Amino acid sequence: MNRFNSLTKPLMWFMALLTVAFVAGCGGGGGSNGTVTSSAKSITAFSLAWTTGITPGTATGIVDETLKTIKVTVPYGTNLTPMYASFTTSGASVKVGTVTQVNGTTPNDFSVPVAYKVTAADGTWATYTVLVTVASNSAKAITAFSFVGYPGSTGTIDETLKTIAVTVPYGTNLTTLKATFSTTGILVTVGTAPVVTQVSGTTQNDFTNPVAYKVNAANLTTATYTVTVTVAQNTAKAITAFSFVGYPGISGAISGTTSPYAIAVTVPNGTVVTGLVATFTTTGNSVTVGATTQVSGTTTNDFTSPVAYTVHAADASTAIYNVTVTVSAVANPTAPTLGEAGRFVILASQGVTTTGTTGIVNGDIGIMDQARSFITGFTPNGSTGLFTELTGSTWSGMLSSSYAPDDVNATPYPAPLAYAPPHAAYATTLAMINQSRTDLGVAYNFLAAATNPGAPTQVCPTELGTLTLTPGVYMTASNVGITLGTLHLDAQGDPNAVWIFNISGTLTTGAPGGSIDFVGGVGQAKNVFWRVAGVTAIGAGTSFIGNVFNYATVNVNSGATIVGSLYSTTGSVTLIADSVTKAQ
Repeated sequence: MNRFNSLTKPLMWFMALLTVAFVAGCGGGGGSNGTVTSSAKSITAFSLAWTTGITPGTATGIVDETLKTIKVTVPYGTNLTPMYASFTTSGASVKVGTVTQVNGTTPNDFSVPVAYKVTAADGTWATYTVLVTVASNSAKAITAFSFVGYPGSTGTIDETLKTIAVTVPYGTNLTTLKATFSTTGILVTVGTAPVVTQVSGTTQNDFTNPVAYKVNAANLTTATYTVTVTVAQNTAKAITAFSFVGYPGISGAISGTTSPYAIAVTVPNGTVVTGLVATFTTTGNSVTVGATTQVSGTTTNDFTSPVAYTVHAADASTAIYNVTVTVSAVANPTAPTLGEAGRFVILASQGVTTTGTTGIVNGDIGIMDQARSFITGFTPNGSTGLFTELTGSTWSGMLSSSYAPDDVNATPYPAPLAYAPPHAAYATTLAMINQSRTDLGVAYNFLAAATNPGAPTQVCPTELGTLTLTPGVYMTASNVGITLGTLHLDAQGDPNAVWIFNISGTLTTGAPGGSIDFVGGVGQAKNVFWRVAGVTAIGAGTSFIGNVFNYATVNVNSGATIVGSLYSTTGSVTLIADSVTKAQ
């Protein structure tokens, strides 16, 4: 009996509680009207909406019922305050703190976890913690691209193809370019082994071939842009210098700021303009006149009227240069001033020598840097005033005299002179010789100059025989000969015409030709000047016109006839039975 009681007493209590519960459920449980109160308190769906930040949008949360968490991931750059939650719940009410939440309406700051308290109808409650995560930045674009030093060369970005095309000016060195770029990524690299991090405006790369720029996003995704650089074709199309063959001292004057440009050239009086050959330099690829390609120093054109030169650039653009040629009305060069040197028919530094029968007419003979004994082959005729060389050479003219620095006696002059010349005093003679030396040097340097005040410089042909030359300045650094025939000097009717031959080589005249004459007999020997740096050799039996200003020796072979003067600034003058007449 005791054992029965010990087993059945708990069971009886359990059955009693079960009966009570059953009765309560059937009768509404604790409600005054006998209804059952719900204990449901779940959030079954959750999303967030935002209207500010980079892009307005929505994101759906993941509800973990076990952990009572709701996780929401929103895009990079989303502003977490304010955000608006939309949710569904089985509870009677939802609050955050003390604020009742209205679905889709109530704003909250989700920069920190937010606790949503869901209260059931029966007064029980559950708390859901909402955790919002901002996604890492996925941006990985290059938004701008150019090169340091080339602000006008902006890259064209194709976002779809991930290409960047840049055109840089002609002549750009592609091996040392530094890119300036903007990017939404966190890192830009070039290469694989090694990988080189790119610093905008600093890192140098070789763009001879396309270069791959790899852009890394914050979320570890990447995008690769292929940069292709093209060097623009040359746009240069200028004529930078213009002249004519045979007239090196004459340069065209180029003017104008836009095409068509102008080139003005003035050529010497008497120039035939129908067959001029232009020498030019250009930055273009080619130059044409009409349909004819121009070759500098080769192509002939008629410049009677202006000629249009078209310069073609590598990029196919063109520029026009209109060349106008004017024939100068001023033909004559400026002649040198001879000063005291002009009194001499022969003046040398080291010696004057003659053999055979040589006639000297109208001028004095002088030696500047040696004693009188270096004037050899001449003797005076005391009774007549004629100076007679022992073998028969003469100085013709009562006023002709010889001078040397060692003429120390006033009267009579040292033997073999037997009379007193006009300049009797030694001091006067020495001063005259010194002045003659100075004046000769001035005249020589004047003639040796590259330019002349009165006329442009032309090229002196290396062979003058058979040529006809108008007045002007003719210059060359080469040796010159008059050997193939007679050189004709055409004054074009001007009796005061001047010719200057500036020769930095030697001058040689001789067989089978070698003579010089004036066309139509118009011209004066005193206005023809030969400046020669090397030796002058006048051929036997030839007729020579003009004044020779020689740096070195002048050699006149037998039987030559010279109308003019012979000067040697450092050497001697040697004669062999010739005739030398000072031009008046």
